[in-house]
Amino acid sequence: MLAQRNAITFRSGSGRPLYRFNRAVVRNPARSIVDGLRANDRGNPTYDGVKAEHDAYVAAMEAAGVAVTTVPALEAFPDSIFVEDPALTFTKGAILLRPGAPSRAGEVREIAPAIREMFEIVLDLPSPGLADGGDVLVTPKSVMIGLSCRTDRAGAVALVACLAQLGRHGEIVETPKGVLHFKTACSLLDEETILCTPQLAESGVFDGFRKLITPAGEEAAANALRVNDVVLVGSGFSRTIEMLDGLGYKVVPVPTSEIGKIDAGLSCMSLRWRAF
Repeated sequence: MLAQRNAITFRSGSGRPLYRFNRAVVRNPARSIVDGLRANDRGNPTYDGVKAEHDAYVAAMEAAGVAVTTVPALEAFPDSIFVEDPALTFTKGAILLRPGAPSRAGEVREIAPAIREMFEIVLDLPSPGLADGGDVLVTPKSVMIGLSCRTDRAGAVALVACLAQLGRHGEIVETPKGVLHFKTACSLLDEETILCTPQLAESGVFDGFRKLITPAGEEAAANALRVNDVVLVGSGFSRTIEMLDGLGYKVVPVPTSEIGKIDAGLSCMSLRWRAF
């Protein structure tokens, strides 16, 4: 099938495809998540709803072969369930970031002990730049860093330097206007294929990749997550699921209606890497 044929050229530092993970960190949602940040008001999520979606997400990761470490909820930080924004993790090391939303700055010091326990090399993004992990897409060609309302140019430039210390090539790109994070509008399906919105496909940032375009009305489905042999997709995006299934991808639908109310998707709820 198509998804199987595409495991081709690029390999991570461990010699495996980029989407091969065996470790992940997640954080339990806090009851304060009902007060999470959002660009558009689609109503408040419920704690029970978010917790159920988070549990389903962790179960899907574990079923895909990932050992998941769960760290405690942080009531002082409503958005702290989204652990990908304050840090990045790779086989060779991790980077502690500087989130662009002032209310999330303290999440870095909270996630730092767990990260330092798991990695020998942990870099700190220097001030004054800001960068969210939601703006970072790892591809075979480069680690793309999207400039956005949460990631500024100073932060992106500093992140390129940090990535170089881990043997990675960073590339600064533009996030479409009105899109919160770069990965809100795209995800890597395999070494040559990107799932993305029409707006991002037309921007030219993915020239050289095969682009699969989200159906009209399902733009939020672009934030899918390839984990080993499966692709996690929001369960409400039936046409996207049908498209990917028809192309030979093994799709695992995961509920996202509650976290979607606070501008979140699948990639932001975990830090993933391949340990040696």
